[in-house]
Amino acid sequence: MASQKREVYLLPLTDNGSPDVPREFISLPPPTDPPYILRFVTEGSSPICRRGSLWANIPKEGKQFEKDVFTEYKLIHSSTQATEIDIPITAPGAFAFYVTYAAPPSLSASSSLIPREKSQEQLRSQTHYLTISPRVKLNDTRLPFTSLSVITVLSKFMGQYPTDWDRHLASISRRGYNMVHFTPLMARGESNSPYSIFDPLAFDPACFPNGEADVAALVKRMEGTYGLLALTDVVWNHTANNASWLLEHPEAGYSVATAPWLEAALELDTALLRYSKQLAKLGLPVDFKSNEDVVEVVNGIKGNVIDKIRLWEYYAVDVQRDVERTIQAYVSDDVRIPEGGFGVDTIGPLQEIRNWSLKEKASFIRERGLNNNSRILGRHSRDVDAAVGAALLRALYGRYQKESSDISQIRIELVKILDEVNLPLFLEFDRDSQEIFDQVFNRVKYQRLDDNGPKLGPITEENPLVETYFTRLPVNGVTKNHDPNSLALINNGWVWNADAMRDTAGADSRAYLRREVVAWGDCVKLRYGACPDDNPFLWDYMARYTRLMAKHFAGFRIDNCHSTPLVVAEYLLNEARRVRPDLTVFAELFTGSEETDYLFTKRLGLSALIREAMQAWNATELSRLVHRHGGRPIGSFDIDLLTGDYVRENSPDHTNGGDRNEAIKHIREMPIQVLFMDCTHDNEVPAQKRQARDTLPNAALVAMCASASGSVMGYDEIYPKNLDLVKETRVYSSRFSEEEEGQGTQMGVKGNMVATVGEEGIGCAKMLLNQLHMTMAVDGYDETHIHHVGEYITVHRVQPNTRKGIFLIAHTAFSNSGNSNATLDPVCLTRTDAKLLSAWKLEVDDSDASKERVLSDKKYLRGLPSRILSLDGVRVDGKGNETAITIPGEFPPGSIAVFETWIPGEDPSENLRSFIISGADEAFGNLDLIDLNFVLYRCDAEERDSSGGKDGVYNIPNFAPLDYAGLQGWWSVLEPIVRSNDLGHPVCDNIRSGQWAFDFIVGRMKNAVEVYGYDHLQVSATWLQERFDAIRSVPDFLLPRYFAMIVQTAYYAARKRGISLLDGVRYGTHFIHSLAMVAVQMVGYVKSASLYPDKQVPALAAGLPHFATDWARCWGRDVFISLRGLLLVTGRFDVAKAHILAFASVLKHGMIPNLLGSGKLPRYNSRDSVWFFLQAIQDYTTIVPDGISLLDVKVPRRFLPYDDIWFPFDDQRAYSQSSTIAEIIQEVFQRHASGLSFREYNAGPDLDRQMNSEGFQIDVHVDWKTGFIFGGNQWNCGTWMDKMGESEKAGNKGYPGTPRDGAAVEITGLLYSALRWVAKLHSEGRYKHEGVKIGSISTATMEEITFSNWASRIHENFNRAYYIPLDPGDDSQHDIDPSIIHRRGIYKDLYKSSTPYQDYQLRPNFAVAMAVAPTLFPLNDALHALSVADNVLRGEVGMATLDPADLNYRPHYNNAEDSTDFATAKGRNYHQGPEWVWPLGYFLRALLRFEILRRSGLGEGWEEGKGDGRAEAFQLVSSRLNGCKRMIVDSRWKGLTELTDGGGAFCADSCPTQAWSASCLLDLYYDATQYQ
Repeated sequence: MASQKREVYLLPLTDNGSPDVPREFISLPPPTDPPYILRFVTEGSSPICRRGSLWANIPKEGKQFEKDVFTEYKLIHSSTQATEIDIPITAPGAFAFYVTYAAPPSLSASSSLIPREKSQEQLRSQTHYLTISPRVKLNDTRLPFTSLSVITVLSKFMGQYPTDWDRHLASISRRGYNMVHFTPLMARGESNSPYSIFDPLAFDPACFPNGEADVAALVKRMEGTYGLLALTDVVWNHTANNASWLLEHPEAGYSVATAPWLEAALELDTALLRYSKQLAKLGLPVDFKSNEDVVEVVNGIKGNVIDKIRLWEYYAVDVQRDVERTIQAYVSDDVRIPEGGFGVDTIGPLQEIRNWSLKEKASFIRERGLNNNSRILGRHSRDVDAAVGAALLRALYGRYQKESSDISQIRIELVKILDEVNLPLFLEFDRDSQEIFDQVFNRVKYQRLDDNGPKLGPITEENPLVETYFTRLPVNGVTKNHDPNSLALINNGWVWNADAMRDTAGADSRAYLRREVVAWGDCVKLRYGACPDDNPFLWDYMARYTRLMAKHFAGFRIDNCHSTPLVVAEYLLNEARRVRPDLTVFAELFTGSEETDYLFTKRLGLSALIREAMQAWNATELSRLVHRHGGRPIGSFDIDLLTGDYVRENSPDHTNGGDRNEAIKHIREMPIQVLFMDCTHDNEVPAQKRQARDTLPNAALVAMCASASGSVMGYDEIYPKNLDLVKETRVYSSRFSEEEEGQGTQMGVKGNMVATVGEEGIGCAKMLLNQLHMTMAVDGYDETHIHHVGEYITVHRVQPNTRKGIFLIAHTAFSNSGNSNATLDPVCLTRTDAKLLSAWKLEVDDSDASKERVLSDKKYLRGLPSRILSLDGVRVDGKGNETAITIPGEFPPGSIAVFETWIPGEDPSENLRSFIISGADEAFGNLDLIDLNFVLYRCDAEERDSSGGKDGVYNIPNFAPLDYAGLQGWWSVLEPIVRSNDLGHPVCDNIRSGQWAFDFIVGRMKNAVEVYGYDHLQVSATWLQERFDAIRSVPDFLLPRYFAMIVQTAYYAARKRGISLLDGVRYGTHFIHSLAMVAVQMVGYVKSASLYPDKQVPALAAGLPHFATDWARCWGRDVFISLRGLLLVTGRFDVAKAHILAFASVLKHGMIPNLLGSGKLPRYNSRDSVWFFLQAIQDYTTIVPDGISLLDVKVPRRFLPYDDIWFPFDDQRAYSQSSTIAEIIQEVFQRHASGLSFREYNAGPDLDRQMNSEGFQIDVHVDWKTGFIFGGNQWNCGTWMDKMGESEKAGNKGYPGTPRDGAAVEITGLLYSALRWVAKLHSEGRYKHEGVKIGSISTATMEEITFSNWASRIHENFNRAYYIPLDPGDDSQHDIDPSIIHRRGIYKDLYKSSTPYQDYQLRPNFAVAMAVAPTLFPLNDALHALSVADNVLRGEVGMATLDPADLNYRPHYNNAEDSTDFATAKGRNYHQGPEWVWPLGYFLRALLRFEILRRSGLGEGWEEGKGDGRAEAFQLVSSRLNGCKRMIVDSRWKGLTELTDGGGAFCADSCPTQAWSASCLLDLYYDATQYQ
């Protein structure tokens, strides 16, 4: 039996060290035994791997967590592999990590190294956070978090300890709750509110006479006897207003001494209280009867409060004081120019400043010379910086001169300026004053007039006009030694729409001054500061309190978490987790911002936020809340199959490789967990907010959610109103607490509850609901469907593998329901059976008389009279494939029906999932790469080509056709759907509507075997057939899930097989693998295209879908640019050899065709193809083991050697002679050395409808002074930039966009590379020819030129001919025309073309020469040219084909445009600015090579050593690949596009996956491995 796989959670890091996870929210499951692994993954070439380290404070096994102790894990650089760091997870908690790394390398335009200090600079990422969930254990049994059923009890109402407590706890246990939330159990302050804690270190002596010992015994008894965990509030924000410890430590609160910005608020508060006492004396109302009374009193605040305390003095500048100070500074030459000066270029008595208006002068003072500009501190604390004011005076009047300066006049002017300064400050005062009036009015009106307010009655000294914002400590023997300013402490409270990240009593808040706080007079707000050093006593005191709570309680509820500074909560939770690592933490968090909720959750490691169903105001909103917290939709996709068990792609050994026994999991996007309460202790109950009978359906809906659920004592009993924590004195009563174990309502045989009239509450129903909630959580019922119709809400919650479910119908009873008995149409469940468990209605006497009678009990808290009755008549009827549930006529608001459901017949359980994902490796493990081309890919054109037009790709209605007929086509569409769980996508609709997709996939595979001869696919076809047959009978709503599961499994098995066959890249990164799979995309069979005219051979497509079939599939230039990367680097040597031999066989005129035409009608019109061909042969001999033997392989010749005569492929001369590859190579050199001049066969419109007659003439010759090959004319385009004008309307037909005649720079580089190669082979005795013969055969004056000599001529002349020097002083050393130059420090694109300015255009072609012939380029010149190209040409994913500064630059390609624009009509600008991808590979190869040279500092001898700058050089290069990496992930074609428009913009006419685009980047990675 195989051992269990260790779970590994992948955490990918981006290039800046941040987690590549939605919202950066990382919430992982509790630790396991053995520990699961958290694997940090990043590409080894990422910038963070440059002398990088990951730092994490995740403790190692057996070690205690220390927040500030971070373990260093080195990030190892690799150019081709991912870097991984595995951390076993052994402890729960909130943890942090960050990354440090050296500053990214920069590209320098010179060979000098970057200054050492810059390159050594260490960067640090932001700190990121992750949460490891706590283990929830009850009597040593692990529980899922979502199984928690919590009930809140208020200890002050629990009665006598321990007798009454035990009765209530036993009742709670019988009802199926498993956790009790206690409001604070500590000694209470004078208000008697549990949240106004008198002493946080002492338990309430009234409940617990033995203090901590009683609490310890209680908690132990709760778990052992009653099966209940204990949860408590922690109150960190405030303490009781009469807490004795404040007398000794008033610095724990906010006072004018500790927070001087509160001075104005204190003075206002005191004045308002004084005004409140004076109302009657002032003849103002004290017992409000109307709004007018309130308005009259509020209007009196201005004269009797605001004016009397001269509140404006806190806002305004003291003009006379600051005038004198400023003039004194001016006279004494105490002048300081503020940062930024006067906003003009220079300083001094400038006319501009003297011309300033009064408003401008005041603005200068206010913005640059006013202290405390944004704060309200003491009176006139806003003051002018005298030295800055003096600077303004000097600018206006010059330096002070005793004899000539008119100080009296200056004083008058300065008074005007400061009066102007005060204008907006007085407006600010006015705005704040109006806010004070509004806030006081609203608060007084609510408290004394509003029907929903407390109606406090007349204003008295004990019950003043406004609540005081301050607790004023008494002056006594303890406090008399304190600063008097420290004795008035801010009370805590809440502010509407407050920013949770901002301290309402902080220096940047005016909430207390503007009276925006709804204050709690019994709670003093605690002032922590930013760290323990800011308030050592308080931090230590509250840490002791927190550790005490953690010692005894399994969980915390953080009271007012949104008002708790994050640093404080972090610190205290860390203290708690030292005591109890598996602490469950709930938070009362209301920030108004989902992002802020996530921030708190991440930083604090919160288990859940508290949310409440009673917040819903109607059935629609309740349905939304249930949907939000209910769980994933039914039929959701299985995201863990994305990588599942498939072998990791980048591991070269068994210890770090695919043979590891691991189950890979992705960190999925997930919402924050919630504790979903039917009702909380501080909000209204159903009898107040809805109808009392809604108690039952509301509770049932909450219990059905896939989250922790909760309630409050009194909810099940149907208390008529929520309890006043301060004023209520009665104790709990509950019928359920009076029952003995085993008594009470019994369950009938059918599961229906038997109830009798007069029974109170829903406790017995809660028992069943809580049991169901627990069962569903433990058994993994985590998929839910919610439906809302009128007053009805239905919830179906199912187990995704067994498909067993629980179905609820709830008839809600909101206030507007009245006595409605709205009916519900029969509910149909497709292919699902159902059985009724229970159907009940709740009847409640919630009349006013009943409420009054219940509330009149002076001793006990009682519920309203109520009863639960069974409902008969609920029918479950089977109808074919459907089950219909019909509710009876009597199903009034307040009713519920609960059913169990299952899928009949063959159990679609975990066995189905196991079956689907089994055997895939074996089914696809015998396929070769050509088989995989069929299984994974093949675009529509390829499919139709093979099937005679009958079969294409699958077309998804209301969406689009797939890009491929194979699995990649399906998975490209499904992958984002699976990740986002988008069950409403048209693909899912199509799969639910019919099983056509199943038939398409299976039928295509069968045809492959039976019709097209793919014999290896038999096993794969059978595997797919069996899997699709297995799911055909499941309900339609489940089909997308299982369909995706089959496709996922098959796709990854096929991809895994493909990677395993690509030997050269098997252990690369995911990006390298994605590039390499393009080699599988592009090589396959099509009927209309082959490498030979008489046999079918897999041929490399130039791109898909544009270049898929017939003559358009196989291009000589594209093949040989692509051959190294796609075929040699990946290890597909046989395919590479086949293409070399095929093109060698059609050599003619010393050229290979650009259009192969299967060898039937090859076209010889490209001057560069043959040189890419020779470069590919050179690469083959270098890379392939014994590759040199290729030179001896003979190929039959389609045309006769050294003969230009054309004949058809079936002529007897065709293939009648043979040549070795070495002879082919020599023929290429010799024909070019002798010169080529021919007219294309079949020249004219039948060959090319766009070309002028002159364009069919091909002329090529060697200039033996330089060794360069020249060719072409203005009417043809013989290099890769081969766009011919086609528009008659624009008049560009027959005019090439880029003729590039002359000596193209890349051809010169390729020629030089080939010459050096064969010269070396000759010197080694592996190539018999030493050179070529030139001259006239007729005159017998032939001269032999050796390959070495030819190469030397090129080397001697290259830089002189092509380089445009940076310094004009060097022009004489180069063959240039300075009048044409518009950019220096670059290499020409052409040499001696017929249009000279085209020589000087900056294009990316020089980089091809650099990559293949680097020794032609002096280091400094190369680096500067590369730097220019990097800045000017390099785009998001490609290289601009022309300098944007060029007048011919046209970056937007639209081949369909038939305008009158000569430059762009019919896409003539194909190579005049659009950004092509394949040149990026050559550019980066060149950049890598020359950067290594520069960083290694090896000078001319660079080829002899490899230096030590390789990692930095590759990181420099890799950072320029981000766009390509994104593209290949995002592209449904899973390749790199041909080109983009300027700026990386999408180009609709670009071929979406192009062979050479991917190949040239594989070349780059191969180069990197050679440097390592």
